[in-house]
Amino acid sequence: MPSSPKPHHHHGRPSPPSPRRSTMLIVSCCLLVGFSGFVLGFVAILGPSRGYRCSGVEPRLLRVSWSGEGRDGGGGLLVRDGEKVLRRHKVKGFVGIQTGFGSVGRRRSLRRTWMPSDREKLQRLEEDTGLVFRFVIGRTNDGAKMIELKKEVAQYDDFLLLDVEEEYSKLPYKTLAFFKAAYALFDAEFYVKADDDIYLRPDRLSLLLTKERSHSQTYIGCMKKGPVFTDPKLKWYEPLAYLLGKEYFFHAYGPIYALSAEVVASLVALRSNSVRMFSNEDVTIGAWMLAMNVHHENNKELCQPECTPSSIAVWDIPKCSGLCAPEKRLLELHQKEICSDSPTVASDG
Repeated sequence: MPSSPKPHHHHGRPSPPSPRRSTMLIVSCCLLVGFSGFVLGFVAILGPSRGYRCSGVEPRLLRVSWSGEGRDGGGGLLVRDGEKVLRRHKVKGFVGIQTGFGSVGRRRSLRRTWMPSDREKLQRLEEDTGLVFRFVIGRTNDGAKMIELKKEVAQYDDFLLLDVEEEYSKLPYKTLAFFKAAYALFDAEFYVKADDDIYLRPDRLSLLLTKERSHSQTYIGCMKKGPVFTDPKLKWYEPLAYLLGKEYFFHAYGPIYALSAEVVASLVALRSNSVRMFSNEDVTIGAWMLAMNVHHENNKELCQPECTPSSIAVWDIPKCSGLCAPEKRLLELHQKEICSDSPTVASDG
């Protein structure tokens, strides 16, 4: 069977630059669209590179700018550290694992399964698949929780920190901030949003993203339609149900989906207060995709209830919006050979 594909780099595959292997803090991820066409933001890199570590290091403020024309005539987004221009890092895909302050146990289980806790092993996984993996989390006013997060960041250095409030009701805002931050830091072919309660096969995800496609604007996910929840007592209640009618439009389940670079480039230009935010993040993204000229690629291997020879993501559909009892189930699944050790195969989608 084919092995996991290697990352595509324009200049070979050198050791990743330090920003790729460092934890990133997005100080301002709502990019401002000016009359001249420039999008401005600020990025801070929390801590030094993985090659060394010093205590008490202050985050460096970096300036992010984007326009249709760059200094080199090629256009695109630049990150500046003072006068120094830092190019975005070319990767096949950036995978943001959405997590929260109450998910310490989930992260612990994930680091014992498909996402290595060892920095060298994580780097090897990223080199083998061409995908970068980071836990994505916002902030809280709870000082004790922030202290604990800082300790975890220092220990594992596998986070992307967003300057947005980490709150379930504000997940659509966090998701938009995530795509903007990921786009600012990485020149990826695809940007993947994943939850921290699914079992993932990174090698198969890499193959899925590598497939030849005729559509440059692509929205990949396990697609669904269903009734709009109008009962306030239900978890998926939608206060703006009157705008949607009785049934949701075709959109991807929330546990995992991917957007191509051109789609995310359009999201980068959005201001949070200028677009409709529904109660549920997957519905919000789906609504934006409906308004854009994107190709909906429906792939059921992203929502398998059990591991199979071709499954990419496993979660307890439709019983839970991820794995039920994920801390336990992640470890159980990883013990099964068909989940963790079965060959990499190309998904037929």
